Amino acid sequence: MNNFIPAESYYKIFYIFLLLITLVNFIQANSVEIENNGNLKQKGILGFILLSFVILLIGVRPIDGKYFGDMRSYSIEYEEYSYGYELSTEKDKDIAFEFFMKTSSQLIPVEIFFFICTLLYIYPMYLVSKRIFKEYWYYSFFMLIISLSFWGYGTNGIRNGIATSFFLLALSSKKNIYTWLWILLAVSFHKSLFIPTLAYIISYFYKNTKTYLIVWFLAIPLSLVLGTLIENFFMGLGVFSDNRISGYFEDDADIQSEFSSLGFRWDFLVYSVTGVFAGWYFIIKRQFEDKVYINLFNIYLITNAFWILVIRANFSNRFAYLSWFMLGIIIIYPFLKTKFFYNQHKIVGRVIVFYFLFTFLMNFILAKY
Repeated sequence: MNNFIPAESYYKIFYIFLLLITLVNFIQANSVEIENNGNLKQKGILGFILLSFVILLIGVRPIDGKYFGDMRSYSIEYEEYSYGYELSTEKDKDIAFEFFMKTSSQLIPVEIFFFICTLLYIYPMYLVSKRIFKEYWYYSFFMLIISLSFWGYGTNGIRNGIATSFFLLALSSKKNIYTWLWILLAVSFHKSLFIPTLAYIISYFYKNTKTYLIVWFLAIPLSLVLGTLIENFFMGLGVFSDNRISGYFEDDADIQSEFSSLGFRWDFLVYSVTGVFAGWYFIIKRQFEDKVYINLFNIYLITNAFWILVIRANFSNRFAYLSWFMLGIIIIYPFLKTKFFYNQHKIVGRVIVFYFLFTFLMNFILAKY
């Protein structure tokens, strides 16, 4: 596929394809109930088409640093490892990913390596959706695919994307031993996952969602008034000593020129609010008592609140991603577990449309390619 498609066309094909599927979803949602056997069979077929298409499109993309960000840097590291380079001191903090890369470099070409990375990123989303939602898995999987950050972490922030997919597997595991094994692997692939891991531990011992909602709302004025002090405080703890993470906080003229919208990102906050509203509405207002969902939502609130506190940092979207990777599930989960509304499938169709439109606007209409 990459022999015929220019690198700059991949994201266009991706979003046009998703736009078409979103329209199909909307039409079907207005014509049949969600639990209809025919609808579920069609969604199963459509889901496998979506799964195959996305894996192939992203998995066989050309190695290009302009349109696929860090992919070029990964390929250079991979080539160095293939020549026998040892793990450097700077890189060994994400030890599992570095070991995976070095081992692969001795066995397979870099193109196959990137394809495997794509599988490790996308296939767990399918498994998690099947595990939690069973015959309704398609809706969850599609919400994850149309999320704002999906494309970027499949083609650019590769190790971070894989790590968050492992974390989703952890949250969907029924046995604690598997949960912690997946969490350990996630943190080993990208150490920024210690933030949602810490949130998981906190939410495990304290489950009052109302408290987390209050903390989330308080994070907004605190960030507006004390944002710089808070960022300096976290830097002073030494937790972000790694160059790749500490660099997100630092001021840089070149970065400033490229990312002109540094500062308090109200657009990103609006995007995050969709998950906060969904969790509040179903858990607090509609008394939806589902332990898995409550745990997911509490983790989302904690990690998203942390991002709000450091929202002015360079590449703060990378901190936002530590909550956004579960946003699609946060929004769609209750719809797939309990019937709350008359003609609920119609509402699901509208939710999907509005959720996708934000992604389409930010990543396609306003994209700076």
